[in-house]
Order: sequence, then structure tokens, then C-alpha cells
Amino acid sequence: MPLHPQAAAFLEYVASLNPPRFEDMTPAEARAFADIGWAAPASGVTDIEDIEIPGPLGPLRLRIHRPKGATGPLPVLVFFHGGGWVVCSFETHDYVCEELAVKTPAIVVSVDYRLSPESQFPGPVDECYAATVWASDNAERLGAQPGPVAVGGDSAGGQLAAAVALRARDNDLPIALQALIYPVTDAAMDTASYSEFAEGFGLTAGGMNWFWEHFLAPGTDRKQQEVSPLHAADLAGVAPAYVVTAEFDVLRDEGEAFAEQLKAAGVAVEFHREPGLLHGFVTQKGLFDGTALEHDRIAAALRKAFA
Repeated sequence: MPLHPQAAAFLEYVASLNPPRFEDMTPAEARAFADIGWAAPASGVTDIEDIEIPGPLGPLRLRIHRPKGATGPLPVLVFFHGGGWVVCSFETHDYVCEELAVKTPAIVVSVDYRLSPESQFPGPVDECYAATVWASDNAERLGAQPGPVAVGGDSAGGQLAAAVALRARDNDLPIALQALIYPVTDAAMDTASYSEFAEGFGLTAGGMNWFWEHFLAPGTDRKQQEVSPLHAADLAGVAPAYVVTAEFDVLRDEGEAFAEQLKAAGVAVEFHREPGLLHGFVTQKGLFDGTALEHDRIAAALRKAFA
């Protein structure tokens, strides 16, 4: 399909601002840029509690979203924010966490894992897995219903969710669903969508290379399953998956390939490609008609999984 008119207008507006490229910034500069440009402040539809738990790298911050007025225990989604492992935080992703908390309804535990390059792989995966184990073990503390939690995330957060789901399978930790929003699944960066949308569609191939270079230390095996879930030797037995991709996104093909490999391994998968839209649309408040629709779909998948 052609680029959606709302996406085309958004790209035209962004181009008029002449924003800096990630590959031309330091991590500190990129974080300041992302915090200003990407944040959608909390709207107050959830009660928010910030806590710290013991983590593998020291105290680990979590932000807990509970739908206002919710009665009775709710299921739990542990959410890992995107931002290429280098930028963003649980604060930049309040909007999507609020929406999923209210629409499911569920308690959303958003994880403020340490960013790269200060904490390179496997540090972010270790922290996200530790947060998932904590949420699984602390239903009473959270006021949650017993049973498996779900994991989810957008972009690099989708990579973290897929890696956590794989580690959970290998450690016999049940996961209700892995909700993967235009996930990073392959460090090779060699798909057709990487060539087709390398420039001019928001997230660029050069930007993704910059993110990978900060996330991985030199010499890291890029095909190990917790780096590139697409290259896992065996996907059988991992949690059911909900996967969404954006049509005009460098990450489109690897996300769709991962959905197909999960299906081939016998994993239950629901997949959607959002036509005409760009990377990041799920966290963009008020810009795209498809954003609210996708929140509804993810919430429906979560309700089905928790049921």
C-alpha cells in the first residue's frame, strides 16, 4: 500500500525540523533529544507507583501502572520500552503502558533497565528477565491475580521481550504471551526492508547500526538467541506471541520472519502488519488513526492469553 497520508504528513513535518541523526550524536545527546521529542506524558488514567527491586546489576527501577477504579486482582504485563537500548525510559513510554493497562485491563510493570553502552548485552536482558521473575513471584505485592505474566515491548523492547521469553522457556518460567511491537530480531540488518526503507522513513538503517554498535561489545556473537531471536536454534515451547509490524519500517521483514519461524515451531502466533505506517506508530499519541486500533488489538490478545 502507499504511505498513509498521516505518515506522509508526519515525515514532512519532521523533515522541516531537520533533526539530528542518531549516528551524529553521543548517547547523552541522543537521550536528551529522545526525551524531548518522544515523550508522551502520563494522562492520569492509571495510578502510578515507582519502586526499586534488587536486580542483577544493582537496584532496578519499575513503574507500576494500575487502571484507576479497577476492582479485584488483575493480570500482569511486564513491559520493556524501546529506544535502541540506548535512549528512552519508562517515563517516555507512559502513554502506551497506560493504554494497555486500561484497555486490557491489566497491571503493567514497566522496566527502567540500564541503557547501553554503559550496560551492554547481556545486561539489559538480565535486568528485564529479573523484573519478569519478580513480577511472577510477587502477585500479592502487586495486587495481581495468580498465574503467568505476559511480557512485551516495542522495537528494542520487543527484542528484549523475545529474549526474555526464550530464557523463561529455558528456565521453566511460564509466560502467558510475548507481545512484540515491530521487534528487533536479527542483528544482521540485511533484509529487503532494510534496503527499501534505509532513509527517509523515520528509523534509518544507519540509526539501527548505531544502536547495535552501542548495545553489543566488540566480538559479541550476533547470532546467539538472546541477541538475535530469529537465529534461535529451537523456538518450540516459547510463549504464544502477538507480533505487529509497520509496512514502512526497516525492521518489518525481520519481525515478520520471526512470526513465521514461531509458527513453524508450533507456537501460537497472531500477526498483523499495519499498512502504510511507520516505525514507532504505537507510541505516538494522537498522530495516527492506527495507533488506537493497535492498542485495542494488543489488549485483546492479552485478554485472550490471560483467559
